Amino acid sequence: MSRPKITIVGAGNVGATAAHWAAAHELGDILLLDIVEGVPQGKALDLYEAAPVEGFDCRVTGSNNYDDTKDSDIVVITAGIARKPGMSRDDLISTNARIVGSVTDEIVSRSPNCILIIVSNPLDVMVTKAHMQCNFPRERIVGMAGVLDSARFRAFISMELNVSVEDISATVLGGHGDSMVPLPRYSTVSGIPITALMKPERIEELVQRTRDGGAEIVNFLKTGSAFYAPGASVVQMVESILKDKKRILPCAALLQGEYGHDGIFMGVPVKLGAGGVEEVIELDLTAEEKSAFDESANHVRELIKSLS
Repeated sequence: MSRPKITIVGAGNVGATAAHWAAAHELGDILLLDIVEGVPQGKALDLYEAAPVEGFDCRVTGSNNYDDTKDSDIVVITAGIARKPGMSRDDLISTNARIVGSVTDEIVSRSPNCILIIVSNPLDVMVTKAHMQCNFPRERIVGMAGVLDSARFRAFISMELNVSVEDISATVLGGHGDSMVPLPRYSTVSGIPITALMKPERIEELVQRTRDGGAEIVNFLKTGSAFYAPGASVVQMVESILKDKKRILPCAALLQGEYGHDGIFMGVPVKLGAGGVEEVIELDLTAEEKSAFDESANHVRELIKSLS
């Protein structure tokens, strides 16, 4: 039985780190694709040479040729320019839309039955752009943002309460940006809502730090953006699909009436299994939470207008 084929487009920090996590979890054979000659080949070879040390049995290859992506099971698109200090994710739209649009065309012509996971920023607009190009059913195209945002929220809760990250679950809805909607009411430590463990003003500070999580790292790095946590986050999604784990993870999925919205990709809890996005979970929101979600959706719609 052949191993699943995972193609990662973009051999920069996020793509290479995703390849690293995917290989470590032995999720399938990995193809790292990039337009820069030598970079995907070099990183892939370096990673494959770690296999004897780490003990993972999967092939890792690098290429500059889209023909090598043929018949991929999952394609992760990380291609695009990264943020620099002072830039918002929204500032990347025109350049990254061109890149993501062209990548999607090339990938879909060779792997028409793949599941697409978009990671490029601004996420909600880029997954919309990819969907415009391929018109896949919503089961087979999804954006990675909520897993990362909720991981950041969980990390900050862990630091604050000095408890294991393993016992923390957190929910973040909405767009991947300043309008994201972390939900303290649905965020728990071993089932205990964090609203019972922290003062409201402290929770609000952690919520704001979650919204600013990407910018905080960009400001430290100066010349790039986050890659360890984004790489790990996308691989958690890949693993849930390839192993049919049916995990409930926050992802940017195409809404078809859920949460009162239609035809827009938004961060919501979804069940990820062998069929891709198998179900969108609709949470019961308070009026305040629903208002914040609607505001986030409106922001995403405004950004999408700039695509045309």
